[in-house]
Amino acid sequence: MQHDHEHTHDEKGYWKATLGLIRNVLIVWFVVSYGFGIILAPMLNSIKLGGYPLGFWFAHQGSMYIFVALIFIYAKLMGNLDEKFGVSEK
Repeated sequence: MQHDHEHTHDEKGYWKATLGLIRNVLIVWFVVSYGFGIILAPMLNSIKLGGYPLGFWFAHQGSMYIFVALIFIYAKLMGNLDEKFGVSEK
């Protein structure tokens, strides 16, 4: 029984933190894809990046770079949460 008590975790806190992280990643995803790529594109098009309007760049290339970065950021932050709550795979 001693073994079970050593591995009790704050499950509610862990899931609250996990869902908060997922929520924040989805907010960034939404703002970048829908906000910058569609809604704010006309306003962003007045700014040039590499000779292309910024709104166009976000809609066609920039969003993908942000999404790939989000994958690595999410993995790092999720690893930090796992360690904080004692559920890491290490």
